[in-house]
Amino acid sequence: MFRKAAVPTVSNGSYLQGQANGKLSSLDSGQPAREGKVVLKKKVTLLRGISIIIGTIIGAGIFISPKGILKNTGSVGMSLTVWTVCGILSLFGALCYAELGTCIKKSGGHYTYILEAFGPLPAFVRVWVELLIIRPAATAVISLAFGRYILEPFFMQCEIPELAIKLITAVGITLVMVLNSTSVSWSARIQMFLTFCKLVAILIIIVPGVIQLIKGETQHFKNAFAGNDASVMGLPLAFYSGMYAYSGWFYLNFVTEEVENPEKNIPLAICISMIIVTVGYVLTNVAYFTTISAGELLLSKAVAVTFAERLMGNFSLAVPVFVALSCFGSMNGGVFAVSRMFFVASREGHLPEILSMIHVRKHTPLPAVIVLHPLTMIMLFNGDLYSLLNFLSFARWLFIGLVVAGLIYLRYKRPDMPRPFKVPLFIPALFSFTCLFMVALSLYSDPVNTGIGFAITLTGIPAYYLFIVWDNKPKWFRKLLGRVTTTLQILLEVIPAEENQKS
Repeated sequence: MFRKAAVPTVSNGSYLQGQANGKLSSLDSGQPAREGKVVLKKKVTLLRGISIIIGTIIGAGIFISPKGILKNTGSVGMSLTVWTVCGILSLFGALCYAELGTCIKKSGGHYTYILEAFGPLPAFVRVWVELLIIRPAATAVISLAFGRYILEPFFMQCEIPELAIKLITAVGITLVMVLNSTSVSWSARIQMFLTFCKLVAILIIIVPGVIQLIKGETQHFKNAFAGNDASVMGLPLAFYSGMYAYSGWFYLNFVTEEVENPEKNIPLAICISMIIVTVGYVLTNVAYFTTISAGELLLSKAVAVTFAERLMGNFSLAVPVFVALSCFGSMNGGVFAVSRMFFVASREGHLPEILSMIHVRKHTPLPAVIVLHPLTMIMLFNGDLYSLLNFLSFARWLFIGLVVAGLIYLRYKRPDMPRPFKVPLFIPALFSFTCLFMVALSLYSDPVNTGIGFAITLTGIPAYYLFIVWDNKPKWFRKLLGRVTTTLQILLEVIPAEENQKS
Protein backbone atom coordinates (compact mmCIF):
# COMPACT_ATOMS: atom_id res chain seq x y z
CA MET A 1 0.00 0.00 0.00
CA PHE A 2 2.78 2.42 0.94
CA ARG A 3 6.45 2.69 0.10
CA LYS A 4 9.60 4.10 1.63
CA ALA A 5 10.93 7.26 0.02
CA ALA A 6 13.18 6.65 -2.96
CA VAL A 7 12.54 2.88 -2.80
CA PRO A 8 10.09 1.79 -5.51
CA THR A 9 7.63 -0.94 -4.59
CA VAL A 10 6.77 -1.73 -8.20
CA SER A 11 8.96 -4.54 -9.43
CA ASN A 12 11.78 -3.43 -11.73
CA GLY A 13 10.46 0.15 -11.79
CA SER A 14 7.64 -1.05 -14.01
CA TYR A 15 5.21 1.84 -13.68
CA LEU A 16 4.28 3.36 -17.02
CA GLN A 17 5.91 6.49 -18.41
CA GLY A 18 4.34 9.23 -20.54
CA GLN A 19 4.67 9.70 -24.27
CA ALA A 20 4.73 12.68 -26.58
CA ASN A 21 1.08 12.38 -27.58
CA GLY A 22 -0.07 12.72 -23.98
CA LYS A 23 -0.92 8.99 -23.74
CA LEU A 24 0.51 6.21 -21.64
CA SER A 25 3.13 4.18 -23.43
CA SER A 26 3.20 0.52 -24.20
CA LEU A 27 6.48 -1.27 -23.62
CA ASP A 28 7.43 -1.22 -27.33
CA SER A 29 6.32 2.32 -28.09
CA GLY A 30 8.82 4.39 -29.99
CA GLN A 31 7.12 7.77 -29.71
CA PRO A 32 9.40 10.84 -29.55
CA ALA A 33 9.59 12.84 -26.36
CA ARG A 34 7.01 15.57 -25.76
CA GLU A 35 8.11 19.17 -25.48
CA GLY A 36 5.96 20.06 -22.46
CA LYS A 37 6.72 18.28 -19.20
CA VAL A 38 3.95 16.56 -17.24
CA VAL A 39 4.17 18.62 -14.06
CA LEU A 40 1.95 20.77 -11.87
CA LYS A 41 2.35 24.19 -13.47
CA LYS A 42 2.67 27.55 -11.73
CA LYS A 43 -0.85 28.89 -12.27
CA VAL A 44 -1.57 30.40 -8.83
CA THR A 45 -1.19 34.17 -9.18
CA LEU A 46 -1.41 36.69 -6.33
CA LEU A 47 -5.14 37.18 -6.93
CA ARG A 48 -5.77 33.44 -7.08
CA GLY A 49 -3.74 32.99 -3.88
CA ILE A 50 -5.88 35.58 -2.10
CA SER A 51 -9.03 33.82 -3.34
CA ILE A 52 -7.79 30.47 -1.99
CA ILE A 53 -7.19 31.88 1.49
CA ILE A 54 -10.31 34.05 1.78
CA GLY A 55 -12.44 31.43 0.04
CA THR A 56 -11.51 28.70 2.50
CA ILE A 57 -11.62 30.82 5.68
CA ILE A 58 -15.08 32.30 5.10
CA GLY A 59 -17.64 29.50 5.23
CA ALA A 60 -21.20 29.49 6.53
CA GLY A 61 -20.52 30.37 10.16
CA ILE A 62 -20.33 34.18 9.90
CA PHE A 63 -23.72 34.21 8.14
CA ILE A 64 -25.55 31.59 10.21
CA SER A 65 -24.31 31.29 13.77
CA PRO A 66 -21.51 33.68 14.79
CA LYS A 67 -22.71 33.34 18.37
CA GLY A 68 -20.17 31.03 20.04
CA ILE A 69 -18.05 34.05 20.97
CA LEU A 70 -20.96 36.17 22.21
CA LYS A 71 -22.37 33.29 24.25
CA ASN A 72 -19.07 32.76 26.06
CA THR A 73 -18.05 36.40 26.55
CA GLY A 74 -21.40 37.67 27.83
CA SER A 75 -21.23 41.15 26.25
CA VAL A 76 -21.20 42.88 22.88
CA GLY A 77 -17.98 44.80 23.57
CA MET A 78 -16.03 41.78 24.74
CA SER A 79 -17.23 39.67 21.81
CA LEU A 80 -16.01 42.29 19.30
CA THR A 81 -12.70 42.45 21.19
CA VAL A 82 -12.29 38.68 20.94
CA TRP A 83 -13.09 38.74 17.20
CA THR A 84 -10.35 41.35 16.73
CA VAL A 85 -7.74 39.64 18.91
CA CYS A 86 -8.33 36.26 17.22
CA GLY A 87 -7.86 37.93 13.83
CA ILE A 88 -4.53 39.42 14.93
CA LEU A 89 -3.32 36.12 16.40
CA SER A 90 -4.35 34.29 13.23
CA LEU A 91 -2.37 36.87 11.24
CA PHE A 92 0.66 36.03 13.41
CA GLY A 93 0.26 32.34 12.58
CA ALA A 94 -0.17 33.17 8.90
CA LEU A 95 3.01 35.27 8.93
CA CYS A 96 4.91 32.29 10.37
CA TYR A 97 3.63 30.17 7.48
CA ALA A 98 4.65 32.95 5.08
CA GLU A 99 8.25 32.64 6.28
CA LEU A 100 8.14 28.84 5.96
CA GLY A 101 6.56 29.07 2.50
CA THR A 102 9.32 31.35 1.21
CA CYS A 103 12.27 29.39 2.63
CA ILE A 104 10.90 25.86 2.01
CA LYS A 105 9.59 26.07 -1.55
CA LYS A 106 7.70 22.77 -1.51
CA SER A 107 3.97 22.17 -1.51
CA GLY A 108 2.32 20.17 1.26
CA GLY A 109 1.82 22.72 4.03
CA HIS A 110 1.89 21.25 7.55
CA TYR A 111 3.20 17.89 6.32
CA THR A 112 6.21 19.35 4.49
CA TYR A 113 7.26 21.67 7.32
CA ILE A 114 7.02 18.93 9.97
CA LEU A 115 9.02 16.62 7.68
CA GLU A 116 11.75 19.26 7.22
CA ALA A 117 12.00 20.14 10.91
CA PHE A 118 11.25 16.92 12.81
CA GLY A 119 11.56 14.04 10.37
CA PRO A 120 9.30 11.43 8.75
CA LEU A 121 7.41 9.87 11.69
CA PRO A 122 5.47 12.95 12.90
CA ALA A 123 4.96 14.02 9.27
CA PHE A 124 3.47 10.63 8.42
CA VAL A 125 1.17 10.72 11.46
CA ARG A 126 -0.06 14.14 10.33
CA VAL A 127 -0.94 13.04 6.80
CA TRP A 128 -2.35 9.71 8.04
CA VAL A 129 -4.95 11.40 10.25
CA GLU A 130 -5.69 14.04 7.60
CA LEU A 131 -6.37 11.47 4.88
CA LEU A 132 -8.40 8.96 6.86
CA ILE A 133 -10.47 11.18 9.18
CA ILE A 134 -9.98 14.95 9.26
CA ARG A 135 -10.30 15.91 5.61
CA PRO A 136 -13.19 13.57 4.67
CA ALA A 137 -15.14 14.59 7.79
CA ALA A 138 -14.44 18.32 7.37
CA THR A 139 -15.37 18.19 3.67
CA ALA A 140 -18.59 16.34 4.48
CA VAL A 141 -19.58 18.88 7.16
CA ILE A 142 -19.14 21.98 4.99
CA SER A 143 -20.77 20.11 2.08
CA LEU A 144 -23.83 19.34 4.22
CA ALA A 145 -24.19 23.06 4.89
CA PHE A 146 -24.03 23.61 1.12
CA GLY A 147 -26.73 20.97 0.53
CA ARG A 148 -29.02 22.41 3.18
CA TYR A 149 -28.83 26.04 2.03
CA ILE A 150 -29.02 25.35 -1.70
CA LEU A 151 -32.36 23.61 -1.00
CA GLU A 152 -33.64 26.20 1.48
CA PRO A 153 -35.47 28.42 -1.09
CA PHE A 154 -37.45 25.35 -2.27
CA PHE A 155 -38.56 24.31 1.24
CA MET A 156 -39.51 27.64 2.81
CA GLN A 157 -42.69 26.27 4.43
CA CYS A 158 -41.44 22.89 5.66
CA GLU A 159 -38.44 20.94 6.86
CA ILE A 160 -35.94 19.81 4.24
CA PRO A 161 -35.78 15.98 4.06
CA GLU A 162 -32.43 14.70 5.31
CA LEU A 163 -32.09 12.32 2.37
CA ALA A 164 -32.55 15.21 -0.08
CA ILE A 165 -29.83 17.18 1.71
CA LYS A 166 -27.42 14.25 1.54
CA LEU A 167 -28.14 13.55 -2.13
CA ILE A 168 -27.58 17.18 -3.14
CA THR A 169 -24.48 17.21 -0.93
CA ALA A 170 -23.16 14.14 -2.75
CA VAL A 171 -23.71 15.89 -6.08
CA GLY A 172 -21.86 18.98 -4.79
CA ILE A 173 -18.90 16.91 -3.55
CA THR A 174 -18.70 15.06 -6.87
CA LEU A 175 -18.83 18.33 -8.81
CA VAL A 176 -15.93 19.75 -6.75
CA MET A 177 -13.86 16.59 -7.32
CA VAL A 178 -14.55 16.64 -11.08
CA LEU A 179 -13.67 20.33 -11.29
CA ASN A 180 -10.35 19.88 -9.47
CA SER A 181 -9.52 16.79 -11.52
CA THR A 182 -10.23 18.51 -14.84
CA SER A 183 -8.46 21.85 -14.74
CA VAL A 184 -6.31 23.82 -12.30
CA SER A 185 -7.13 27.04 -14.17
CA TRP A 186 -10.91 26.55 -14.06
CA SER A 187 -10.81 25.52 -10.41
CA ALA A 188 -8.88 28.72 -9.62
CA ARG A 189 -11.23 30.89 -11.71
CA ILE A 190 -14.32 29.49 -10.01
CA GLN A 191 -12.64 29.98 -6.64
CA MET A 192 -12.08 33.65 -7.49
CA PHE A 193 -15.74 34.03 -8.51
CA LEU A 194 -16.99 32.35 -5.32
CA THR A 195 -14.68 34.47 -3.17
CA PHE A 196 -16.09 37.56 -4.89
CA CYS A 197 -19.61 36.29 -4.02
CA LYS A 198 -18.60 35.87 -0.36
CA LEU A 199 -17.23 39.39 -0.17
CA VAL A 200 -20.37 40.76 -1.85
CA ALA A 201 -22.50 38.89 0.71
CA ILE A 202 -20.49 40.41 3.56
CA LEU A 203 -20.78 43.89 2.02
CA ILE A 204 -24.55 43.39 1.72
CA ILE A 205 -24.55 43.08 5.52
CA ILE A 206 -21.87 45.69 6.33
CA VAL A 207 -23.20 48.57 4.18
CA PRO A 208 -26.72 48.62 5.70
CA GLY A 209 -25.08 48.28 9.10
CA VAL A 210 -22.93 51.36 8.49
CA ILE A 211 -26.04 53.24 7.32
CA GLN A 212 -27.78 52.23 10.56
CA LEU A 213 -24.82 53.57 12.56
CA ILE A 214 -24.96 56.87 10.64
CA LYS A 215 -28.67 57.07 11.51
CA GLY A 216 -27.73 56.72 15.18
CA GLU A 217 -28.84 53.13 15.75
CA THR A 218 -26.34 52.53 18.54
CA GLN A 219 -28.59 51.40 21.37
CA HIS A 220 -27.09 47.92 21.45
CA PHE A 221 -23.59 49.37 21.90
CA LYS A 222 -24.46 51.35 25.03
CA ASN A 223 -22.72 49.82 28.02
CA ALA A 224 -21.12 47.45 25.52
CA PHE A 225 -19.09 45.63 28.16
CA ALA A 226 -22.03 45.22 30.53
CA GLY A 227 -23.98 41.99 30.56
CA ASN A 228 -23.62 38.48 31.84
CA ASP A 229 -20.20 37.98 33.37
CA ALA A 230 -18.17 35.44 31.44
CA SER A 231 -17.29 32.34 33.42
CA VAL A 232 -13.71 31.26 34.04
CA MET A 233 -14.00 28.92 31.05
CA GLY A 234 -16.12 31.33 29.04
CA LEU A 235 -13.36 33.55 27.65
CA PRO A 236 -11.07 30.65 26.67
CA LEU A 237 -13.98 28.92 24.89
CA ALA A 238 -14.86 32.18 23.11
CA PHE A 239 -11.24 32.45 22.08
CA TYR A 240 -11.34 28.86 20.82
CA SER A 241 -14.45 29.63 18.73
CA GLY A 242 -12.78 32.71 17.29
CA MET A 243 -9.59 30.92 16.28
CA TYR A 244 -11.66 28.20 14.60
CA ALA A 245 -13.58 30.85 12.63
CA TYR A 246 -10.31 32.20 11.18
CA SER A 247 -8.76 28.80 10.42
CA GLY A 248 -7.86 28.29 6.77
CA TRP A 249 -5.07 30.88 6.45
CA PHE A 250 -2.54 28.06 5.88
CA TYR A 251 -4.04 26.62 2.68
CA LEU A 252 -1.90 28.59 0.21
CA ASN A 253 1.18 26.86 1.66
CA PHE A 254 -0.25 23.54 0.46
CA VAL A 255 0.28 24.65 -3.18
CA THR A 256 3.61 26.53 -2.89
CA GLU A 257 5.12 24.85 -5.96
CA GLU A 258 2.25 26.15 -8.10
CA VAL A 259 2.50 29.77 -6.90
CA GLU A 260 4.05 32.30 -9.24
CA ASN A 261 6.96 34.13 -7.58
CA PRO A 262 6.29 32.58 -4.13
CA GLU A 263 8.85 34.78 -2.32
CA LYS A 264 6.68 37.79 -3.08
CA ASN A 265 3.17 36.43 -3.59
CA ILE A 266 2.84 34.12 -0.55
CA PRO A 267 3.49 36.85 2.09
CA LEU A 268 1.43 39.39 0.13
CA ALA A 269 -1.53 37.04 -0.35
CA ILE A 270 -1.48 36.04 3.33
CA CYS A 271 -1.31 39.62 4.65
CA ILE A 272 -3.96 41.00 2.28
CA SER A 273 -6.31 38.05 2.94
CA MET A 274 -6.03 38.20 6.74
CA ILE A 275 -6.62 41.96 6.83
CA ILE A 276 -9.71 41.61 4.61
CA VAL A 277 -11.12 38.70 6.63
CA THR A 278 -10.46 40.29 10.04
CA VAL A 279 -11.98 43.66 9.05
CA GLY A 280 -14.88 41.86 7.35
CA TYR A 281 -15.63 39.65 10.37
CA VAL A 282 -15.50 42.51 12.88
CA LEU A 283 -17.61 44.88 10.74
CA THR A 284 -20.16 42.14 10.01
CA ASN A 285 -20.66 41.59 13.74
CA VAL A 286 -20.91 45.35 14.29
CA ALA A 287 -23.57 45.49 11.54
CA TYR A 288 -25.56 42.70 13.21
CA PHE A 289 -25.61 44.61 16.51
CA THR A 290 -27.00 47.76 14.85
CA THR A 291 -30.24 45.87 14.23
CA ILE A 292 -30.25 42.79 16.49
CA SER A 293 -29.73 42.75 20.25
CA ALA A 294 -27.33 40.31 21.87
CA GLY A 295 -30.23 38.22 23.18
CA GLU A 296 -31.91 38.05 19.77
CA LEU A 297 -28.65 37.08 18.08
CA LEU A 298 -28.22 34.15 20.47
CA LEU A 299 -31.78 32.95 19.73
CA SER A 300 -31.56 33.33 15.94
CA LYS A 301 -31.11 30.16 13.85
CA ALA A 302 -29.63 32.16 10.96
CA VAL A 303 -28.37 35.59 12.00
CA ALA A 304 -27.84 36.96 8.46
CA VAL A 305 -31.41 35.98 7.51
CA THR A 306 -32.83 37.70 10.62
CA PHE A 307 -30.75 40.81 9.85
CA ALA A 308 -31.78 40.85 6.17
CA GLU A 309 -35.49 40.34 6.95
CA ARG A 310 -35.52 43.43 9.16
CA LEU A 311 -33.67 45.73 6.77
CA MET A 312 -34.14 44.34 3.27
CA GLY A 313 -37.51 42.57 3.19
CA ASN A 314 -37.83 39.95 0.44
CA PHE A 315 -34.14 40.29 -0.47
CA SER A 316 -33.49 38.06 2.53
CA LEU A 317 -34.42 35.13 0.25
CA ALA A 318 -31.02 35.61 -1.43
CA VAL A 319 -29.11 34.92 1.81
CA PRO A 320 -29.37 31.09 1.62
CA VAL A 321 -28.03 31.25 -1.96
CA PHE A 322 -25.03 33.31 -0.86
CA VAL A 323 -24.42 30.91 2.05
CA ALA A 324 -24.54 27.92 -0.33
CA LEU A 325 -22.05 29.62 -2.68
CA SER A 326 -19.84 30.41 0.31
CA CYS A 327 -19.85 26.75 1.37
CA PHE A 328 -19.10 25.62 -2.18
CA GLY A 329 -16.09 27.94 -2.25
CA SER A 330 -14.79 26.44 1.00
CA MET A 331 -15.27 22.93 -0.44
CA ASN A 332 -13.45 23.81 -3.65
CA GLY A 333 -10.55 25.60 -1.94
CA GLY A 334 -10.09 22.83 0.63
CA VAL A 335 -10.00 20.02 -1.95
CA PHE A 336 -7.69 22.02 -4.25
CA ALA A 337 -5.18 22.62 -1.43
CA VAL A 338 -5.29 19.38 0.56
CA SER A 339 -4.93 17.16 -2.52
CA ARG A 340 -1.43 18.67 -2.85
CA MET A 341 -0.56 17.46 0.65
CA PHE A 342 -1.42 13.91 -0.41
CA PHE A 343 0.51 14.41 -3.67
CA VAL A 344 3.65 15.51 -1.83
CA ALA A 345 3.32 12.82 0.86
CA SER A 346 3.15 10.20 -1.89
CA ARG A 347 6.15 11.75 -3.62
CA GLU A 348 8.07 11.46 -0.34
CA GLY A 349 7.09 7.78 -0.04
CA HIS A 350 4.49 8.13 2.73
CA LEU A 351 1.37 7.34 0.69
CA PRO A 352 0.68 4.98 -2.24
CA GLU A 353 2.73 5.80 -5.31
CA ILE A 354 -0.30 6.38 -7.52
CA LEU A 355 -1.19 9.52 -5.52
CA SER A 356 1.94 11.35 -6.77
CA MET A 357 1.03 10.92 -10.42
CA ILE A 358 -0.36 13.55 -12.79
CA HIS A 359 -2.85 13.34 -15.65
CA VAL A 360 -0.92 13.34 -18.92
CA ARG A 361 -3.06 15.99 -20.62
CA LYS A 362 -4.89 17.92 -17.91
CA HIS A 363 -1.77 18.23 -15.68
CA THR A 364 -3.82 17.80 -12.50
CA PRO A 365 -3.00 15.47 -9.56
CA LEU A 366 -6.05 13.37 -10.44
CA PRO A 367 -5.49 10.41 -8.04
CA ALA A 368 -4.72 12.71 -5.07
CA VAL A 369 -8.00 14.55 -5.72
CA ILE A 370 -10.34 11.63 -6.23
CA VAL A 371 -8.97 9.57 -3.31
CA LEU A 372 -11.04 11.89 -1.10
CA HIS A 373 -14.29 11.09 -2.90
CA PRO A 374 -15.07 7.59 -1.55
CA LEU A 375 -13.81 8.49 1.93
CA THR A 376 -15.99 11.63 2.03
CA MET A 377 -19.05 9.69 0.81
CA ILE A 378 -18.55 7.09 3.55
CA MET A 379 -18.40 9.89 6.12
CA LEU A 380 -21.43 11.61 4.61
CA PHE A 381 -23.77 8.62 4.72
CA ASN A 382 -22.36 6.54 7.60
CA GLY A 383 -20.12 8.63 9.84
CA ASP A 384 -20.88 10.59 13.01
CA LEU A 385 -19.23 13.66 11.49
CA TYR A 386 -19.44 16.08 14.37
CA SER A 387 -18.08 13.56 16.88
CA LEU A 388 -15.15 12.83 14.57
CA LEU A 389 -14.36 16.52 14.25
CA ASN A 390 -14.62 16.94 18.02
CA PHE A 391 -12.28 13.97 18.49
CA LEU A 392 -9.67 15.55 16.26
CA SER A 393 -10.12 19.30 16.76
CA PHE A 394 -7.14 19.23 19.09
CA ALA A 395 -4.99 17.52 16.43
CA ARG A 396 -5.28 20.57 14.14
CA TRP A 397 -3.81 22.90 16.77
CA LEU A 398 -1.27 20.34 17.96
CA PHE A 399 0.28 20.00 14.51
CA ILE A 400 0.01 23.70 13.62
CA GLY A 401 1.79 24.46 16.90
CA LEU A 402 4.42 21.85 16.01
CA VAL A 403 4.94 23.51 12.61
CA VAL A 404 5.45 26.97 14.14
CA ALA A 405 7.75 25.51 16.80
CA GLY A 406 9.62 23.95 13.87
CA LEU A 407 10.17 27.44 12.46
CA ILE A 408 11.96 28.41 15.69
CA TYR A 409 13.92 25.14 15.62
CA LEU A 410 15.01 25.69 12.00
CA ARG A 411 16.27 29.18 12.91
CA TYR A 412 18.89 27.46 15.09
CA LYS A 413 19.33 24.18 13.22
CA ARG A 414 19.72 25.81 9.78
CA PRO A 415 20.67 29.46 10.35
CA ASP A 416 22.07 29.83 6.81
CA MET A 417 18.81 28.82 5.09
CA PRO A 418 17.72 31.64 2.73
CA ARG A 419 14.77 33.47 4.26
CA PRO A 420 13.35 36.07 1.84
CA PHE A 421 10.62 36.83 4.40
CA LYS A 422 11.45 36.70 8.11
CA VAL A 423 9.23 37.39 11.11
CA PRO A 424 10.41 38.60 14.54
CA LEU A 425 10.99 35.63 16.85
CA PHE A 426 8.34 36.73 19.36
CA ILE A 427 5.61 36.06 16.75
CA PRO A 428 6.22 32.27 16.37
CA ALA A 429 6.86 32.04 20.12
CA LEU A 430 3.52 33.68 20.94
CA PHE A 431 1.63 31.68 18.35
CA SER A 432 3.18 28.37 19.50
CA PHE A 433 1.98 29.18 23.00
CA THR A 434 -1.47 29.98 21.58
CA CYS A 435 -1.65 26.56 19.91
CA LEU A 436 -0.48 24.85 23.11
CA PHE A 437 -3.24 26.71 24.94
CA MET A 438 -5.80 25.50 22.38
CA VAL A 439 -4.69 21.88 22.84
CA ALA A 440 -4.83 22.20 26.64
CA LEU A 441 -8.26 23.81 26.39
CA SER A 442 -9.53 20.92 24.27
CA LEU A 443 -8.28 18.47 26.88
CA TYR A 444 -9.78 20.42 29.79
CA SER A 445 -13.18 21.19 28.25
CA ASP A 446 -13.79 17.80 26.60
CA PRO A 447 -11.32 15.19 27.94
CA VAL A 448 -13.23 12.15 26.62
CA ASN A 449 -13.46 13.25 22.97
CA THR A 450 -9.94 14.68 23.05
CA GLY A 451 -8.63 11.40 24.48
CA ILE A 452 -10.35 9.43 21.71
CA GLY A 453 -8.89 11.84 19.14
CA PHE A 454 -5.43 11.39 20.64
CA ALA A 455 -5.81 7.60 20.42
CA ILE A 456 -6.90 7.84 16.76
CA THR A 457 -3.87 10.01 16.02
CA LEU A 458 -1.53 7.51 17.70
CA THR A 459 -2.64 4.78 15.27
CA GLY A 460 -0.36 6.52 12.79
CA ILE A 461 2.71 5.26 14.68
CA PRO A 462 2.19 1.48 14.13
CA ALA A 463 0.98 2.29 10.60
CA TYR A 464 4.28 4.08 9.93
CA TYR A 465 6.36 1.08 11.01
CA LEU A 466 4.12 -1.39 9.16
CA PHE A 467 3.84 0.43 5.84
CA ILE A 468 7.00 2.56 5.68
CA VAL A 469 9.77 1.09 7.83
CA TRP A 470 9.14 -2.62 7.21
CA ASP A 471 11.16 -3.50 4.10
CA ASN A 472 10.66 -7.24 3.86
CA LYS A 473 7.13 -7.24 2.55
CA PRO A 474 6.11 -10.51 0.82
CA LYS A 475 7.00 -10.77 -2.86
CA TRP A 476 3.36 -11.49 -3.79
CA PHE A 477 2.29 -8.27 -2.06
CA ARG A 478 4.80 -6.18 -3.99
CA LYS A 479 3.77 -7.79 -7.29
CA LEU A 480 0.11 -7.21 -6.53
CA LEU A 481 0.82 -3.58 -5.64
CA GLY A 482 2.71 -3.14 -8.90
CA ARG A 483 -0.19 -4.53 -10.93
CA VAL A 484 -2.72 -2.37 -9.11
CA THR A 485 -0.59 0.74 -9.66
CA THR A 486 -0.14 0.00 -13.38
CA THR A 487 -3.85 -0.74 -13.84
CA LEU A 488 -4.84 2.51 -12.13
CA GLN A 489 -2.35 4.41 -14.28
CA ILE A 490 -3.98 3.05 -17.45
CA LEU A 491 -7.51 3.75 -16.20
CA LEU A 492 -6.75 7.27 -14.95
CA GLU A 493 -4.17 8.15 -17.64
CA VAL A 494 -1.57 9.35 -15.14
CA ILE A 495 2.21 9.16 -14.93
CA PRO A 496 4.83 10.29 -12.39
CA ALA A 497 5.70 13.98 -12.62
CA GLU A 498 8.54 14.18 -15.13
CA GLU A 499 10.67 16.38 -12.89
CA ASN A 500 10.76 13.55 -10.39
CA GLN A 501 11.54 10.71 -12.78
CA LYS A 502 15.05 9.38 -13.02
CA SER A 503 16.77 10.13 -16.29
